[in-house]
Amino acid sequence: MSEPKRLHPATIIFNLINNVKDMFFLFVLAFVTLVNIDILYAILAVVVLSVLLIVTSYISWKRFTYRVGGDELKLEYGVIIRKKRYISKNRIQSIDLTQNILHRIFKLVKVEIETAGTGKEAEASLNSVTFVEGEELRSELKSTITEKEPVEELEEEKQIPTVTITRKRLILTGATSGSIGVLLAVAGAAFSELVRFIPTNFYDSAYTWLVGLGIVIMALMALGGILSLWLLGIAGVMLKYWNFTIARVDEDIVIRCGLLEKKLITIPLKRIQAVGYVENLIRQPFGYVTVIAEIAGGSNEKGEDFSTVLFPIMKKKEVDEFLTKLLPQYRPDDAELIQLPKRSLKYYLVRAAIIPLLVLGVVLYMFPQFAWIPSVVFVLSVLLGILQYKDSAYHVTGNKLLIRYRNFNKVTMMLYHKRIQAFNKKQHILHKRENLATIQLSIVGKMGQGKHYHVKELDVKDADTLADWYSYRGG
Repeated sequence: MSEPKRLHPATIIFNLINNVKDMFFLFVLAFVTLVNIDILYAILAVVVLSVLLIVTSYISWKRFTYRVGGDELKLEYGVIIRKKRYISKNRIQSIDLTQNILHRIFKLVKVEIETAGTGKEAEASLNSVTFVEGEELRSELKSTITEKEPVEELEEEKQIPTVTITRKRLILTGATSGSIGVLLAVAGAAFSELVRFIPTNFYDSAYTWLVGLGIVIMALMALGGILSLWLLGIAGVMLKYWNFTIARVDEDIVIRCGLLEKKLITIPLKRIQAVGYVENLIRQPFGYVTVIAEIAGGSNEKGEDFSTVLFPIMKKKEVDEFLTKLLPQYRPDDAELIQLPKRSLKYYLVRAAIIPLLVLGVVLYMFPQFAWIPSVVFVLSVLLGILQYKDSAYHVTGNKLLIRYRNFNKVTMMLYHKRIQAFNKKQHILHKRENLATIQLSIVGKMGQGKHYHVKELDVKDADTLADWYSYRGG
């Protein structure tokens, strides 16, 4: 590793694919613009751009080298401007290996190296190396994983704590993920872009055809479309979390998952800032939760509310056993949570329902025949406000704080005193009159930014108790 090494030659193909993806609209624009002048000009433009991308991809590969020297990973790269990057071993937080379909064809892996200050992208990314080279790099940069004892062997020899998702639970994860809403939004956005290319007479023909089908047929078609999107959402979640396995290896949490893109994610325990579980509106009635963690640094693995997923789905009653096995220090206590006072309820109702109420008033005045739509939204908003009030609570045990809150999903988080970076107590004039206060707790989150938790309209005595607990820094 002390001598400069290049990535696998297949990197040229990876670079070319990424460049074509980034410049796809430029290809389309050049072709569409020139095809009206002469088809040969359009073809020539595409050929020139293609050759340019091929040459750039080759030079990028040729100019990229890496090596481990002393206590640093040294990278040199750049086509026009030569850049050098030095990453100290002490700054490296995790080394993740991933494989997409192309990587698996060439029997390669992508190595992503993250530090505490990593942004949206990894601090360093080696796009394609052999698996042996990837493991050697892990051995050089991280003492907890060595070439002689890869993760697979450690699991068999040491019988380390491991939890794997079942096929039944995997299907259930997709069915209750709520991804159909995201797919509907994406489909709507895509349709709005395609509208410009659809001839006007197409709408008239489509309308006539739909009316001729009848209401029952149209309803069945709409139901079929929604069902198709739902099944597509299930497939997407299954591909992402296929064979999801989490294990504790010494001072790391190691996660493997993925079918088309296989991932091996390493999370040092020292980077974990908080652990908890999320109950979305679909899963909560059935008693299922997603276990999550807040990780300091730049982990790109996002799940519920952009947190790192420790396990996609399990029964709420199984969380205690799961954490006892892998993260016993974050196991929730059985103590009763302290709820909000009854006088807090009105604030939650106002926040949740004020905008739907205003919209309802406007619609009643301008379009009374459609008033039932905002009326339904208003009722649902009131119910959400009630749930947000009932679900907000906290409990302190020694140097550990458990808080529970709800935006749309119900979230329960366990935080240690030493992980909380800032504590804020807020009161406006109405709060002061009713002896209420809102608290905000801040920890280090992704990309080195803060992650904030709020418990609103606590009794001021409870807020002061938490302030005193936080101020005592000996815990």
